[in-house]
Amino acid sequence: MNAPFRPQTATVRPVDLGLSLEQARIEGFVAVQPDGTAFHRPAWLGAVARGTGNRALALIAERDDELCGYLPLIDVRSPLFGRALVSSGFAIGGGILASDRAVADTILAAAEAFALAQGATSLELRGGVLPAARAGWSVRGDAHSGFVRGLADDDEAQLAAIPRKQRAEVRKGLTEDLVVTVGRDWADRRAHYAVYAESVRNLGTPVFPRRLFAEVLDAFGGDADVLTVWHRTTPIASVLSLYHQGAVMPYWGGGTPAARSLRANDRMYYELMLHARRRGCDRFDFGRSKTGSGAHAFKRNWGFEAEPLRYATWTAPGTRGRNIDPTSDSHNASIALWKRMPLGIANLVGPWIARGLG
Repeated sequence: MNAPFRPQTATVRPVDLGLSLEQARIEGFVAVQPDGTAFHRPAWLGAVARGTGNRALALIAERDDELCGYLPLIDVRSPLFGRALVSSGFAIGGGILASDRAVADTILAAAEAFALAQGATSLELRGGVLPAARAGWSVRGDAHSGFVRGLADDDEAQLAAIPRKQRAEVRKGLTEDLVVTVGRDWADRRAHYAVYAESVRNLGTPVFPRRLFAEVLDAFGGDADVLTVWHRTTPIASVLSLYHQGAVMPYWGGGTPAARSLRANDRMYYELMLHARRRGCDRFDFGRSKTGSGAHAFKRNWGFEAEPLRYATWTAPGTRGRNIDPTSDSHNASIALWKRMPLGIANLVGPWIARGLG
């Protein structure tokens, strides 16, 4: 009688993301994983590291020399908010990709030890395979929602797919004196940063470093671009989007106060849907919103259904995790102050703060 077959235990090790061979292995692994995202890609990790000054790290699991699991990490450090290894840093997705539960559990245990060896006492996983009743971990699925919907077959069908009230706003935007451009060059980047920086200042949030956007565009190449809506010669709404496995994600976007009356934000997202379909996408990923927020309601107005996003946090015994939740009561005063800050000062100080939020 033959002994029962037992699969070989996976081994986990840190990987040098500076090696092109390792990058290629991981890119190939992510590309075939159903839960793989743009934020798992080494291209994302490298761009974030260069754009923010934080370190890019990764753990891989191997069985018989075959890649069977992967955890991308950004070592986010801040004198204001503390330190954590985040998967993935500056992203809304990431987490463990694994061939099975056993591999995921092996990576989890290795990640805890790896964090302590790096001097970090906190781990954050944004999606992926999450821990199941593992000591030291907390899992939440009520704080944020994601929104994904298929794209229509043509322009008119796309407009008709938008619920009536929101469709009326898009139609108004289509009648305004607006021009839409899509590109990746210096003018596109300059327009996007001007709009985005003003938009997040008005929301009370520090803007990310300008270099982060440039590094992401350079690293992703044709898998990222900037769509901008102009009123005459002034950019008033702009979004930097990522493309991954047939889906477009408008990731960093915003509008100036002038955009509201001209319905430029509505025009922007509709034009992005059309642009994405023309370049071969079949899904529109509207990204993440805080559950119950105005952005959450805005996306539902477009006909998107909210899907809870599950995140997990580990803190070493006797330590406290960081708090970067902008809706936390502890941040209310800071947000109110930031909204009143002159834009020039906000753009000067903001990147120093934002590179530690991750």
